[in-house]
Amino acid sequence: MSDYKEFTDRMEKTCSVLLENFNSVRAGRANAAVLDRITVDYYGVETPIQQVATISTPDPRTLAIQPWDSSVLKGIERALLVSDLGINPQNDGKVIRLVFPQLTEERRRELAKQVKKYGEEAKVAVRNIRRDAMEKFKKQQKASEITEDDYKNMEKDMQKETDSYIKKVDDLCAKKEKELSEI
Repeated sequence: MSDYKEFTDRMEKTCSVLLENFNSVRAGRANAAVLDRITVDYYGVETPIQQVATISTPDPRTLAIQPWDSSVLKGIERALLVSDLGINPQNDGKVIRLVFPQLTEERRRELAKQVKKYGEEAKVAVRNIRRDAMEKFKKQQKASEITEDDYKNMEKDMQKETDSYIKKVDDLCAKKEKELSEI
């Protein structure tokens, strides 16, 4: 039945959001995606760093942020300092460099906990979507739009979908944790 599509789409979106969250978890190598959530005050408007500067990776452990307008340099530096990156920006007057240190064992464990937290949030979201689906199917049954057998089948199918997305979330978490454990 087409009733599942809206719910599976929402579950797929949950997995996409999870991947975006994982991109913000730095894994010891320079990745411009860690800056995705950081905004800078650009003439009174909160603007993503990517919209006011060029971001490059001169080497595997360094990100270089070169603003198009030098007046925003201090704002970028301030935004990086108050972010949860845990890296001090190096400002040479033209370019801000972020040097990613080698991850310590303690930091790896912290990041692994963060990954698990994101995974749990995604699982809760998937289960909430299943609950929404079940409520919708229940209403349809009460309104005599579907039979009880249809309801039971839909319930089973929705559970299968939920289980597959929960497994997908677990797989994504395991992959990210493995990436964090690699030196």
